[in-house]
Amino acid sequence: MSEVRVRFAPSPTGGLHIGGLRTALFNYLFARNQKGKFILRIEDTDQNRFVEGAEEYIINALKWIGLTPDEGPVSGGEYGPYRQSERKALYKEYVDKLLVDGNAYYAFDTTEELEAMRERVKADGISNPQYDALTRGQMKNSLTLSEAEVQTLLDAKTPYVIRAKIPAKAEIRFKDTVRDWVKVHGAVLDDKVLMKSDGMPTYHLANVVDDFLMKITHVIRGEEWLPSTPLHVLLYQFFGWEDKMPQFAHLPLILKPDGNGKLSKRAADKAGFPIFPLDWQTPGETELIKGFKEEGYLPEALRNFLVLLGWNPGSDKEIFSLPELEEIFSLQRINKAGTKFDIDKAKWFNQQYIKTYSEDVLADIILADLDRKHQIIADKKLAVKIVNLLKERVTFPQEFADNSLYLFQHPETFDEKITRKKWNEEAKSAMNIFIRAIRQHGFKNAEEAKTLYSETLNNEGLNPGKHMQVLRICVTGEGSGPDLMGILAILGTESTINRIKNSIGLLDL
Repeated sequence: MSEVRVRFAPSPTGGLHIGGLRTALFNYLFARNQKGKFILRIEDTDQNRFVEGAEEYIINALKWIGLTPDEGPVSGGEYGPYRQSERKALYKEYVDKLLVDGNAYYAFDTTEELEAMRERVKADGISNPQYDALTRGQMKNSLTLSEAEVQTLLDAKTPYVIRAKIPAKAEIRFKDTVRDWVKVHGAVLDDKVLMKSDGMPTYHLANVVDDFLMKITHVIRGEEWLPSTPLHVLLYQFFGWEDKMPQFAHLPLILKPDGNGKLSKRAADKAGFPIFPLDWQTPGETELIKGFKEEGYLPEALRNFLVLLGWNPGSDKEIFSLPELEEIFSLQRINKAGTKFDIDKAKWFNQQYIKTYSEDVLADIILADLDRKHQIIADKKLAVKIVNLLKERVTFPQEFADNSLYLFQHPETFDEKITRKKWNEEAKSAMNIFIRAIRQHGFKNAEEAKTLYSETLNNEGLNPGKHMQVLRICVTGEGSGPDLMGILAILGTESTINRIKNSIGLLDL
């Protein structure tokens, strides 16, 4: 059996959609599972849609999520170049072969002539007009013109495209790993453009030629490319490469959270979550589109979430390391049906992976965020305490710093609803009693603080639970949060006393 070789072949037309990242992930995992090669190929034949910086963005996104190509524009390889714009010269040989064999033809039609054809076809009651076996005989192309007329137009440098000549009576069959056998009749296909007027190949020609030359064994791509596959199969047949044709696997769509249609940037914006792995800003535009990375998603969490969008591990297990995925991934477990993009599940994965990070790593994140975002300088020992206080409660790493600010300043405002409901003379008395107990006995940790608080108020005939939220308000200003006694332990006795006293004064105003 030949070595498995797969490719991820994005176009550098903007930020990489999260669906594209999933495609890259599935290709990578299949290659690793089969001990094969994962290739990155930049399909930049459409120069009108090329966006500066998009290729670098794609490379950085793959690097961030942990997918390293074995061959590509950066790493090189024996089948390069890996940018289609750098392979322009070699495509002419193959399109010329199609012309000589009668499987392609020159088309000199102007935009106006093409539009006029569509209007004629619509007038005949056909809702989807196309350039095909029924209409090509009415158009200006090398099938309707004489050889001399064609040569005259070519000599005059008349703009033209080269189209595939689709056999109207052909039945194209291919087996898709996900969808089983697919059959399409040639009569429903149009004569797709293979070479554009600028001399660049279209996706259809370039991807087939490159897949053949790069010895690609499996084409794993999104469902949106399924309608194009019959043409690609025909091209393999035209070139006589049937025995080298890769196996196809078309991945299910990623749907909106409600399952109603394909996930788009607009839908993601409306639902309030990113659509790109990293921040993206189109050159010349002011809008910065936030990425999963910058929103605080961990690469391993996003990777774990994405792999389960359309793939089933065959068990109830949900958390997988990259080596585990490489070991068990298979194309046979890819689902046919579209899969909903559940952002809450993505957040859950993020929570689970944060818990696997060491105290030391998380403490460094806290220290950096406190300094950069809040101009607060703290020490590592305190940062570790914050980790232990909040680790079970945060979804994103930046929340450690954001949710611990009350540790660095006395509260000046208080939860209005809780204050209005629970602040009264009895509550004030309970707080003063607790202050006296702290001065007399002190506490060294959260357990001692809890015992001191409960026993003190019980001995005074007061209900500790009734006034717990008031104590939280006095210490943090907030009505809810992490373990209150853990907060007191971090603050220490003197700071706790000062905070309660200060808050009593403000609450009495």
